[in-house]
Amino acid sequence: MLGFSIATVVLLLLVCLSGATVRFTLGFGDALVAMPVLVLFLPTRVAVPLVALQATTIGLILLTTHKRHVDFKSAWRLLLSSAFGIPVGILLLKNAPDLLLKLLLAFVIVVYALYQLLFRARLHLRTDRGAFAFGFLAGMLGAAWNTNGPPVVMYGTMRRWTPERFRATLQGYFFPTSLVIVASHAASGWWTRPVLAFYAMSLPFIAGAWFLGTWLHRRVEPKKLERAVFVFLIFAGVLVAASALR
Repeated sequence: MLGFSIATVVLLLLVCLSGATVRFTLGFGDALVAMPVLVLFLPTRVAVPLVALQATTIGLILLTTHKRHVDFKSAWRLLLSSAFGIPVGILLLKNAPDLLLKLLLAFVIVVYALYQLLFRARLHLRTDRGAFAFGFLAGMLGAAWNTNGPPVVMYGTMRRWTPERFRATLQGYFFPTSLVIVASHAASGWWTRPVLAFYAMSLPFIAGAWFLGTWLHRRVEPKKLERAVFVFLIFAGVLVAASALR
């Protein structure tokens, strides 16, 4: 099947289900969960456009169901600055060797997870001025690895957004930037047959994750799930780096 074994295809779809469930539960984290696993089995230039398409679909669902809570004042600053970061990320993905891409992905994931576990409660932004720097970095990381989440999540936590405002505003940012990113991937010729086939197969799993994530969001304490996700990300990032250097 598309040059991959049935076992590999099933694993990739389960990874999609896991990442999408985390996103529907917390409002972020789908690419952070999926990317470090997918790059162990797929070339980076296949995994990145695949996860970007999935993230756009998830973002559309979340935005339509939470749009009344979106903080557009913060979202537009992040969106504007991300527009300047996305071309930088596309150039990096086009020209950097796969080894470097995987090592940088691992670095971003591990540093972000450590920040969330150890330092998130200590830092506070009192104004929206920092949105432009966080947005630029998010656009660059999103285009290169679909990891636009860490800078934006860090910004939201440092601004002390309420849980509902946090979850909704992230979607107000993620969906528009995802549209730009997937369009850039398409223009770069990365919508290949395997990417589109895997995306089509993942749609029922995204639908299942929607119901599962909504159920978990109402019944599971978010902080406990977040800590488990961040610990997983540290191990996943180390595994990606070790695999790339092998």
